[in-house]
Amino acid sequence: MSAALLIKNARIIDPASDFDHVASMLVENGRISGISTDSETGTPEGAETVDARNMLLAPGLVDLRVFTGEPGHEYRETLHSAARAAVAGGITSFVCMPDTEPVTDDGAVVDFIIGRARENACMNILPAAAISKGLKGQEITEFGLLKDAGAVCFSEGRKSIQSAAVLRTALVYAKNFDMPVMHHPCDNDLKGNGVMNKGLFATTLGLGAIAPEVETIPLGRDLMLARATGARYHAAQISCARSVKILEMEKQGHSNISAGVSINNLTLNELDVGQYRTFFKLDPPLRSEEDRQALIAGLNSGAIDTIHSGHDPQDVEVKRRPFAEAADGAIGLETLFCAAMRLVHGGDVELKTVLRAMTWRPARILGLQAGTLAPGAMADFFIADLEHPWVNSEETIISRSKNTPFEGARFLGRVMETYVAGKRVFRHEEGS
Repeated sequence: MSAALLIKNARIIDPASDFDHVASMLVENGRISGISTDSETGTPEGAETVDARNMLLAPGLVDLRVFTGEPGHEYRETLHSAARAAVAGGITSFVCMPDTEPVTDDGAVVDFIIGRARENACMNILPAAAISKGLKGQEITEFGLLKDAGAVCFSEGRKSIQSAAVLRTALVYAKNFDMPVMHHPCDNDLKGNGVMNKGLFATTLGLGAIAPEVETIPLGRDLMLARATGARYHAAQISCARSVKILEMEKQGHSNISAGVSINNLTLNELDVGQYRTFFKLDPPLRSEEDRQALIAGLNSGAIDTIHSGHDPQDVEVKRRPFAEAADGAIGLETLFCAAMRLVHGGDVELKTVLRAMTWRPARILGLQAGTLAPGAMADFFIADLEHPWVNSEETIISRSKNTPFEGARFLGRVMETYVAGKRVFRHEEGS
């Protein structure tokens, strides 16, 4: 039995219930007891009181796409360091991709990740199991055993299944086990040796181009298969305007279909690559400004359901190379929320819409009892100062890897405290 906690004078936003008021929230035994707009709310005997001073209080963020180095590449990121970085960004749950060594295609690996997270993480780490054995795209894994072991979804991580027959089989099995499939749409043959968005800028830099159809052709295929099988399908990440249009057409009347977008593709574009800056080499690539604006419109219209960090730690050896040879990926756990606030402060997206895409919607896709401040829910939440200015520097990065596209970026809005099951697991200290 833990002591009660009362958060007073907070601007509480719960996208799940459309609640947005200055109010107080009571936490007892790790769960939310209730929210009151009564300014005279008393403090229960023995309770700890926190004065939020009109700062934002929202459900803990749920990140659907996070890569870690454990097991296999702990020098890049451990579950412990990823968890510490996550709570610093207001994230209380994240899905760990199966691109591990060994691959998360066996119940024993799922069990290992869950056990290690329980011992070393201060938040909820949810393992995704591989769709295919060894992530080779040829033979599907034992879905039932992986679900029983604790996997929350099936994914190929960085890879994409090229065979429509294999993907259809996977979707049929996933439907039988009532599990979501999160798939990264990419046609490997069309991609070839491409490394950045197709356009004048790629030509100017002399770099191999990645056309939008690398994404849109497999996306169209995936959505048709999802509709045919009735499986719960999530397009892991989209990046271009045409993908938004396809989703708007295919999602109509099909609640089993959803889509996500990386915060990088929402807030950056191909011009940020500059003079071959490899921290901006991502998959999918940063697209044109027109594509970025289309993604924002898709988020506002509901064509896009979720925003994720795409956290993908890479070491210096594979990033400090010529652009075409450098590894894809960037870290993003610590900057997910504050980067999203750029959209809010710029007037592109309402705060509640951004929060919904990072809390309630991803939780619903996974079937989690998270992403909400409803009475009885686990007290996973964060408090943020939306007007706090700060600069992201390498010295303050918690992640083991430093490959952030927001190096030296100026932000307005910062997570000040994060709570998991009513326990404070992060507090921002000025100067840190």
